[in-house]
Amino acid sequence: MAIKKNSERLPQVGQFVSVKCGGSVPVRHPLMRDALLQAALDPTVRSIEYLPTIPAAPPTWDVDAIVVERDDCRYYLDIVEARPARSIAQRLMIAQALLDLGLRPLVRTESDVMREPRCTNARTVFEYASRPVDVGLRLQILGALTEDGAMPLGELLSRLRSHRDPVTGVMSLACSDLIELDLISTPLGPLTVTRLRQ
Repeated sequence: MAIKKNSERLPQVGQFVSVKCGGSVPVRHPLMRDALLQAALDPTVRSIEYLPTIPAAPPTWDVDAIVVERDDCRYYLDIVEARPARSIAQRLMIAQALLDLGLRPLVRTESDVMREPRCTNARTVFEYASRPVDVGLRLQILGALTEDGAMPLGELLSRLRSHRDPVTGVMSLACSDLIELDLISTPLGPLTVTRLRQ
């Protein structure tokens, strides 16, 4: 059974952009946006890209997949509640085509994506994406983490001297993939472990 170019998709609700994305990624479900926020801030994720189709002989398959490259493997993001309406045969053919490309499924459910404190932490941090960080503040943040290694966020913030809000600088650098924040263990706060991106 051929998968048609115009197979049914969920409607697009926006675009997602991050330094880890090769371009903008269409977001077709709110859960997908949260999953992408988390992937963009996950230190094990190296890149995120959108794969609209797979050229095949003779048809072109409309897969509408988001590829997440981690340190260990390349995956396609499969949010159970955000799956497009497809027949079982279409799902199996697309899954096989993606496997043939070396992509393994990264299956997540709504409860996985909405798990706290990661969900709220990622949303909070990503509000600072693309905010400018002046050179002096950037050098202070990166210098402190280079010299002293990982430290609690409160300690890092207490070391920074700037006429601008240092929180904005730290969060923006996390969104720029230059520093890591532990967003899984505890709600974002003074004890959040902060380290230089490896």
